[in-house]
Amino acid sequence: MSAESESRQRDIEQQNASACPVVSTIDQVGTPWRMNVIHALTDGEQRFNELKRSTGARSKTLSDALDALVESDIVVRRMEEDAPVAVYYGLTTKGEELTEALSALEEWARDWDEEFSPDGPL
Repeated sequence: MSAESESRQRDIEQQNASACPVVSTIDQVGTPWRMNVIHALTDGEQRFNELKRSTGARSKTLSDALDALVESDIVVRRMEEDAPVAVYYGLTTKGEELTEALSALEEWARDWDEEFSPDGPL
């Protein structure tokens, strides 16, 4: 990437960050797979294969989504080292609070998106 492109990218990122903190949040959780993982974890801790089944994600896709969510402190990874080794994923406090905010967004979508609206076409 050229110096000009990098400079332009930094300018865009600064404008987005100063425009609204929501942009930063969307960068952290704004992919469909990450949202599916967050939704699946609202029922409690799950192991990798349980998440794979509940989200329908491929291993690599799920692994990438979990890595990003762990890095953003939305999901916590817990390992039990008893034989056999088991790895569990769950929402952090930050992740639980995010689900509350997403519930409000879901309500908004149901109110305004005809696809979800009870009065809209099905």
